[in-house]
Amino acid sequence: MEETIEYTLTFFRLPRPHHKHLKSTNMLERLNEEIRRRTYVVRIFPNSQNCLRLVRALAVETNENWMEANRYINMDDLREHKKLTLRQAA
Repeated sequence: MEETIEYTLTFFRLPRPHHKHLKSTNMLERLNEEIRRRTYVVRIFPNSQNCLRLVRALAVETNENWMEANRYINMDDLREHKKLTLRQAA
């Protein structure tokens, strides 16, 4: 545990406004619900590759939607925080 403490505490080095988004699993739950809904419509897949293809397509679509429309985490805040941290370290 002592060897990996730096990785464990990375969460606390991020800007405070990001904490509420990172500790929530809402995004994952929403993606899982969408996968369940879409696979239920198909019900029977010819093989596992077809199921995997659908799940990948849903994941890519969800990612694109979040990157374009919803700014769940403001990356500008993260960049500014990183600049400040680098200045303080110097």
